[in-house]
Amino acid sequence: MTMLWSSPEAMEELLCELVGWESRTFSQGERDFPVKLQEKLKLLPYFKEHPNQINLHEADEGRRSLTALYRHSDPNVTKTIVMLSHFDTVQTEEYGHLTPFAFDPHALTTMLAEVKETLPKVARDDLDSGEYLFGRGVMDMKMGLVLHMHLIEQAIREEWKVNLLLLTVPDEEVNSVGMRTMLPHLLTIQEGFDLKYSLFFNSEPSFTQRPGDETHYIYTGTMGKIMPGALFFGKETHVGEPLSGITASYMSSYLSQDMEWNPAFRENELGESTPLPVSLQLKDLKLEYSTQTPYRAAALYNIFTMKKDAASVMDTFEAVVEKSVARCQADYDNLCERENVQGFPAIRVVRYDELFRYVQDKFDDTLVEEATRLILDETEWDDRDKSIRMAGEWMLLCPELAPAVVLFYAPPYYPSVNSSDDPRCQEAVAAMKKVGEEEGLPVEHIHYFNGICDLSYVNYEKSTNELEAYRQNTPVWGHTYTVPFEAMSRLQAPVLNIGPFGKDPHQRTERLHRHNAFVHTPKMLHELMRIWRTEGKVRS
Repeated sequence: MTMLWSSPEAMEELLCELVGWESRTFSQGERDFPVKLQEKLKLLPYFKEHPNQINLHEADEGRRSLTALYRHSDPNVTKTIVMLSHFDTVQTEEYGHLTPFAFDPHALTTMLAEVKETLPKVARDDLDSGEYLFGRGVMDMKMGLVLHMHLIEQAIREEWKVNLLLLTVPDEEVNSVGMRTMLPHLLTIQEGFDLKYSLFFNSEPSFTQRPGDETHYIYTGTMGKIMPGALFFGKETHVGEPLSGITASYMSSYLSQDMEWNPAFRENELGESTPLPVSLQLKDLKLEYSTQTPYRAAALYNIFTMKKDAASVMDTFEAVVEKSVARCQADYDNLCERENVQGFPAIRVVRYDELFRYVQDKFDDTLVEEATRLILDETEWDDRDKSIRMAGEWMLLCPELAPAVVLFYAPPYYPSVNSSDDPRCQEAVAAMKKVGEEEGLPVEHIHYFNGICDLSYVNYEKSTNELEAYRQNTPVWGHTYTVPFEAMSRLQAPVLNIGPFGKDPHQRTERLHRHNAFVHTPKMLHELMRIWRTEGKVRS
């Protein structure tokens, strides 16, 4: 059998083809991608002979995930490695006049050489070296998918005594709809083919830790991400009578100062730290300009986690908000005293679940259901907008609670996961380092991948308290957003992330190191596969 994707040249050709299948999140290309990929994988005779082992699975809005299963001929072989990737990419506006070439790596790399004065020096140097391939998705993460296709072809040819399940999903870059909707299917595949998942293996790229970093990192876990939000609801007034109201912008300014880079949310584990929190969105909810003061605003904050769960993050968030509100209140009271005016009642801090219970007690179910429906049917709003608008709608129905800050969660949610204590992962880390030594490239181990990753949706072991804290304080929970916690808890196996080395994901200068991607990383992954299927030791 002629090998399709075994050589560095063949893998580079495959990568450029997959990148050329434009698949920006929510684009038609994202919908088309798995169909094209299915036909590509059917070039392997194995999948023509076993058509029931390559399938498309519905996600949402016409988007689908793909699974391709190599099942060893011996039915007693149940050990299975799940190879996980995503095929969507972020947008391309930052490429400017080169946007039409963002999905053509060879053309883009050539054209960047003509405008290299517009690139940062590090990117210019990498371009001049000839060692890097530029383009949207070359690093994040179509090369990971190429590596998995390479591995499954090798497994078929050499009849590896292990099962490989290639899984590639849409929408990792926004809401991870692909992975969240695949979890029940993973359980069905496991039961239907009598498999035992022994490793969840991702190939997200290695991320630099500092400027000039050339180290290839491998990861035995991934940080969690959660997004607490605050709705600021003040009292409207005319600008000619400013002291007759209190603006949401005034209230929000205090929390902005206290949330950005707040070390209260930082976690330290295994010698590593989570990045400090930052705001991802801060906006006034006025729909048009007028001389009415803005009395509604909202902010969303990014929090990375290692051990903390949704319940503990909300507790910390509430404590920070209460401190901010106390400062705001003290300054506001001093202002009222200075201006000799009667102020408003003290600013409340209320969690979303408390607010919603108040609304349910005050109004009949029909009104609440209709208000919810109108928000959910608004096609121009995403899950974050709908979360904000739902909290705002309940405050509009209950102005007697104002001024107030309402605390809630907005999607998406990624629990943390870590397998650093697993002996097989420790053995794999040692093996990857040895391959790196042989290749003359530095390889280092990191316990937590410092970005979002679909590995977050396996190995779930958190308490019921955390589940309730998230469900009850996420306005769109059960409507447009859910996390299948029960399925996640049933998918128990170690996790590893070993992908290619590159630089500047999500930037105009996104690029992939050719030798690392097409030579170095495949050697690492072949050694990983050898260890996992034989439970052998690191080569001496």
